[in-house]
Amino acid sequence: MNTPDTIAFSETKSWQQQLSEAISSSEELITYLQLPRNLKADIDQAIGSFALRAPYAYLQRIKKGDINDPLLKQILPISRELVEQPGFTADPLEEQQANPAPGIIHKYPGRVLLMPTSACAINCRYCFRRHFPYEENTPSRQQWQQSLDYLRHDSSIHEVILSGGDPLASSDKQLAWLSQQLSDIPHIKELRIHSRFPIVIPDRINDEFLAWTTATRLNVVVVVHCNHPQEIDEDVLNCLRRIQKNGLILLNQAVLLRDVNNKLKTLSDLSQRLVEAGCIPYYLHLLDKVQGAQHFDIDEAEAIGLHRAMAQSMPGYMVPRLVKEQAGKSSKTII
Repeated sequence: MNTPDTIAFSETKSWQQQLSEAISSSEELITYLQLPRNLKADIDQAIGSFALRAPYAYLQRIKKGDINDPLLKQILPISRELVEQPGFTADPLEEQQANPAPGIIHKYPGRVLLMPTSACAINCRYCFRRHFPYEENTPSRQQWQQSLDYLRHDSSIHEVILSGGDPLASSDKQLAWLSQQLSDIPHIKELRIHSRFPIVIPDRINDEFLAWTTATRLNVVVVVHCNHPQEIDEDVLNCLRRIQKNGLILLNQAVLLRDVNNKLKTLSDLSQRLVEAGCIPYYLHLLDKVQGAQHFDIDEAEAIGLHRAMAQSMPGYMVPRLVKEQAGKSSKTII
């Protein structure tokens, strides 16, 4: 019998099928990755507060049986997530105070974030929106018109950021419609798409996606989220190159995570691999202090030391900006 190990996903499964078949239970995860069975109770305890979700296209890059695999650590639920720690909150960036209408977050001058969907391709355990009230931020078509009116009536807004959830969990038909609506607003110049799909399900970057992103008058920027060089296999490499070769600006943002990528060689290799794919290493974020992710946190002094070491050993264009987000600030804080 064929398994996800023996069949190339791109030859057999659409991106929609891959998304719908993503692993969501401890039993599936343990069986597929050959993990110790005594992890089951720990995983089940953690997914009660934040679901497990990981597509096979991502899981096949994880070394089976290796509990310390850096890709596994990003998606493995553990009971430590349930231990509350001072300084870690459900809404570390206070986004709910900047949520003027369903599906809109307006924190920074000149740009607005829209949420086309609450769905994600993968649930990263350090996600700063793991507690976000998505049920209140899934606009109907009528509410989308209200959101678009919000944009039309504020001429200071020149950039719209599609985030979520993951905006590319929406259909290309829906996204093409939204892109056209935004293009019809004269003062909007840029469309930025934040997505983990090119990394976790690279088949998502198909002809339909490229058709609507290259047809619009808007300047389109695609920001992917990759934390470790092991995430960039040949399928991902080709996917990123396809985005870049179609004239879209391609950037990466990573999060600095304990026991995942807080080593100079790992960060250097990540930048090298991204540049090979035509992707600019743009941001390296300090962890947003969201409740449940405290085990990923590293000291700011350690982060600064790592960043300085990168700057001393690599060309400048391969060194991402080290930043953190702070509630109430008008932009990211460069460290």
